[in-house]
Amino acid sequence: MRGRNAVGVACALLVLLIGLLTGCQSTSGAAGEEDGRLDKTASEQQVTPTRPAGYGAVFLGVDECSSFGTTSFTEVSCTSERAAARVVARHDGAVSGGPLCPGTTDFVLHISEQSRSSDEDGDGAIPQGYACMRNLAPPHPGDPGGGGGPRTIVGDCVYSSGDGQVRETSCDGKGQQKPEYKVTKAAGKRAGCPLSTALYVQLGGEKPVGCARPV
Repeated sequence: MRGRNAVGVACALLVLLIGLLTGCQSTSGAAGEEDGRLDKTASEQQVTPTRPAGYGAVFLGVDECSSFGTTSFTEVSCTSERAAARVVARHDGAVSGGPLCPGTTDFVLHISEQSRSSDEDGDGAIPQGYACMRNLAPPHPGDPGGGGGPRTIVGDCVYSSGDGQVRETSCDGKGQQKPEYKVTKAAGKRAGCPLSTALYVQLGGEKPVGCARPV
């Protein structure tokens, strides 16, 4: 442990654990109207991160690392043998109203607010926020075709889950569901998709329309 006091008491930050899940996207065929809704977060975790006293100026700041645990994520040195994932982006507030994570993010950690008064060592408050995480080693579900991650990006594959919805699955066919469509291009509007497009998938970002074709 580095920082102010190596004997500081680690404080627990209570949050709800949600397992890694594949995201659900509204879709429509080539003749439908464009839906402007941003993509729905796919792999999100609400966990119990614990911060050693005095460790880092910002809890889980950019380029800092966390360990994996069954009920909590702990901020650790990236050189530690316990380090499992690195923060690639960090934002305050809720995901629904904040910037999107980078496209190849593997999962998202939601960090609940902690006031200075509830901090046992008086180290400081932690605002509500979220950290976009990238595993230090494979697998990387956020990679194109990886079958997971909080965002659908070009190169990802999806399958129909019913009611006009699609879910992401691995493009190599090794997932529980076989891929039916592959996102081959991102466009600002549906008019920017090629004629071979059979399905539009919501991606979010500057080019929110995913042009998908059968695989």
